Amino acid sequence: MLSGGVTTVNYLADQLHMSASYLSDLLRNLTGQNTQQIIHDKMIYRAKNMLSATTLSISEIAFELGFEQPQSFSRLFKLKTNQSPQQYRAKFN
Repeated sequence: MLSGGVTTVNYLADQLHMSASYLSDLLRNLTGQNTQQIIHDKMIYRAKNMLSATTLSISEIAFELGFEQPQSFSRLFKLKTNQSPQQYRAKFN
């Protein structure tokens, strides 16, 4: 299922009717990344689009992406992009 609304490896594997380990192995062989990395990359891609093209607050974007706490979203965004969501959005204003 979804953990706090954020897509998990197990949820994707269940939706695809395969085991989480098989899905991870398959994706690693195809892309060089594990399933969790791909999930995070897609989430950051969506976040960047929302930050640049909407007026939604950082909290609203976090909730839209399935995070229960905006701080968790901000931490992941900064970890993946080396900038905060606010810094990223400021480039478009």
